[in-house]
Amino acid sequence: MLHVPYKKKCSKPEYLMFLAKEATSLSQCGVEREGVFMLLCKKIKLDLSEQDMATLEFMQGKCRGLYNWWVMKLRDGEKWRFNACKKTLAESRAHDPELNQVYGKLLAEVYYRLDGAMRAFFRRVANGETPGFPRVRPRHGFFTLCYPAMYLTLEGNTLMLPTGGKGKHKRFPAIRAHLTELPPEGFREVAISRDGRGNYYASFSYREPEQAKRDGNTVAFDLGIKTLATGVTQGGRIYHIGGFKGSRWYNKQLDRLRSKRGKCKKKSRRYLHLSKVYKRVSQRKRNKQRDSLHKASHLIARRLVERTVVVGDLSQRQMVMKEHQERNRTLNRAVYNDWGLYAFVQMLTYKCQLYGKGLQLVDERNTSKQCSGCGNLHAMPLWKRTYQCAECGLVMDRDENSAHNILTRFLARRGPYTQARPECDVLQATQSGVEVMGTSCEGQVQQLNLFEGA
Repeated sequence: MLHVPYKKKCSKPEYLMFLAKEATSLSQCGVEREGVFMLLCKKIKLDLSEQDMATLEFMQGKCRGLYNWWVMKLRDGEKWRFNACKKTLAESRAHDPELNQVYGKLLAEVYYRLDGAMRAFFRRVANGETPGFPRVRPRHGFFTLCYPAMYLTLEGNTLMLPTGGKGKHKRFPAIRAHLTELPPEGFREVAISRDGRGNYYASFSYREPEQAKRDGNTVAFDLGIKTLATGVTQGGRIYHIGGFKGSRWYNKQLDRLRSKRGKCKKKSRRYLHLSKVYKRVSQRKRNKQRDSLHKASHLIARRLVERTVVVGDLSQRQMVMKEHQERNRTLNRAVYNDWGLYAFVQMLTYKCQLYGKGLQLVDERNTSKQCSGCGNLHAMPLWKRTYQCAECGLVMDRDENSAHNILTRFLARRGPYTQARPECDVLQATQSGVEVMGTSCEGQVQQLNLFEGA
């Protein structure tokens, strides 16, 4: 079994890289690896009393103040040395006695979090990126409180969160947080957070073993703004996976609330009331949208029999860039807010890795304009949902045609490459003895029995 140090502070990519290095060292030493684990997180809503809510607000406020105090010192020219700065916690407690009422592990987590922010800042400076110096945390936000699992007590569905202070100087009792769901077994850390509506959540991080990857058929998906994902398999099977259908209704409600709030005086009673309603409606829309994305990604990664998933690598900003001829307000809202294509690809990435499937990204440029039958390019505005080729007479849904092109490009990229003909400028490849793409004349491509015998 792989041993992961508990105190290792790393992001998800660094964690996966650590697992790979650990597995390589074990194999070199002759130790048989039992399995590779993925770090996952489960978010559960909490039921708290008014006193416990006030205790959490007090502790997160003190942690946020300590964090902001160090950010201001670093802005004034203070050098950041993690070990030396962490030793100054005793001086901070002497300066502010109320820090003694905060659990010590939460105060130590402030230094770890600031150290991660400074490391990211130095990395961006070294790479020539926008520096992005650590910013002061706002007062209206919630500073997430991270508890190590070894210091927590779980009694049924009640999670006991310790507080600071000892003996007669202890001001707040331990927090009794009632869980609305069962937590995962063997969790390693718990992060307490709060949303805009005042609901508190506990995020449990735990490890889940990855399934071994197996070879199988391939399915290619085209991500769109009308249908979330349209897929085509090597055997010719078509998948139409829809997303959240109520986005238009929620957008109308949000526009109406925003219009009413714009006519009110800022910070007035009606302005604050409409702001709360706006947050409530937007969060409801966001929750339903993420739920639909999780269901769609779970369907692809867990339920489909194909072992390799291919998705287009077209950037969202490429679809809504100012120079794009088809740029409009509806497209921007559909790409960024209604569908959440980037979030969907991120969910699909870790779920495919968890369930032992391979995820491949292919360049999606001109896949909607190119005919999957002959290869000719035709102008395809967004309102035109059916692809009709004037050269070969192919009639097909535009998303299905794009999925066919994505699958063809992936199979051509995976096969042994040959030199392209200069008059057609088309790459030829063979995959498992079946010719995927072939040239028939100048400037034209013909697809030869791509889905036969699959």
